[in-house]
Amino acid sequence: MTDRPLHHHPRRLLVTGGAGFIGANFVRYRLATYPDSRIVVLDALTYAGSLASLEPVKAQPGFRFVHGDIIDQPLVEQLLRDESIDTIVHFAAESHVDRSIHAPDAFVQTNVLGTLSLLNAARSVWLERGMAGCRFHHVSTDEVYGSLDPADPPFTESTAYAPNSPYSASKAASDHLVRAYHHTYGLDTTTSNCSNNYGPYQFPEKLIPLMVLNMLQGKPLPVYGDGLNVRDWLYAEDHCRGIDLILHYGRSGETYNIGGHCEKTNLEVVQALCTAMDELLPQSPHRPHHRLITRVKDRPGHDRRYAIDARKIAGELGYTPAESFSGGLQKTIRWYLDNPDWWQPLIENGYQDWITRQYG
Repeated sequence: MTDRPLHHHPRRLLVTGGAGFIGANFVRYRLATYPDSRIVVLDALTYAGSLASLEPVKAQPGFRFVHGDIIDQPLVEQLLRDESIDTIVHFAAESHVDRSIHAPDAFVQTNVLGTLSLLNAARSVWLERGMAGCRFHHVSTDEVYGSLDPADPPFTESTAYAPNSPYSASKAASDHLVRAYHHTYGLDTTTSNCSNNYGPYQFPEKLIPLMVLNMLQGKPLPVYGDGLNVRDWLYAEDHCRGIDLILHYGRSGETYNIGGHCEKTNLEVVQALCTAMDELLPQSPHRPHHRLITRVKDRPGHDRRYAIDARKIAGELGYTPAESFSGGLQKTIRWYLDNPDWWQPLIENGYQDWITRQYG
């Protein structure tokens, strides 16, 4: 994987939020790459978590699922002890900016207090009992850095934090707690701040799956404001490879930005989706799909641009994203077309009702 020095050798992992989008992608990637690994998934199965996302690995001998909340510190401590966990990979989070604007309390509860609970459990079991060779990896977001103007250089690991939404503020707080537990207590921690992820199994409140499923149903494709807000796009499997490199070779106490080298405006992404759907579904009664694009009122505090400078992880760990945006988009759309059994129950359970109210 890399000729860099090995800093940690993960064997028995606790993956929080492993039934969510990126967490489930990581679990599948990890067990495919290291079939002898032990992975214990801890997930509360809130609205965006799905056991169906773990169906491909549930029969593997190294896999275990535990339904529980990261706030439950005694449960976490018990899992660390009983399973001899040497690595925590912390994905569990409330992650949708729009929901944080309307209901910020849940984001503080999960993202801040939940992270604190995990850190306290790791400190209690690993440090106070003298367990060596254990690592806590925290998965965060580029949104903690705030917003960039078009001419600004991309975010680096030394960019000052300037969160602008309740979601990004809660993630910034959790990042600071992880850093503090490393410096105060000597806990072996690493943090990654990633750009916008996309790929299979993503809950359809996020831009790409929302647009794909709306096109299949002939529903409007809501685009905030002028549609020129810029995001850096990262295919989920590339993100998982980056995390895996950090687990093995990342230096303790360090932060690594994981980006896709792929800045696109929201409107460009939606237009690319429409073009791809026109090609993949020539029989669709809704072609050309760009006619479904609908401008809606911009959301409060909408950051104008995010962009990741990923030179640190490239230079130290040899990481570069493998998937092109066009290739990743094709794979993602085909997955949703081929897996209605995964997303159809979400529609039947009314997830679109909240989204319809949101876009008004």
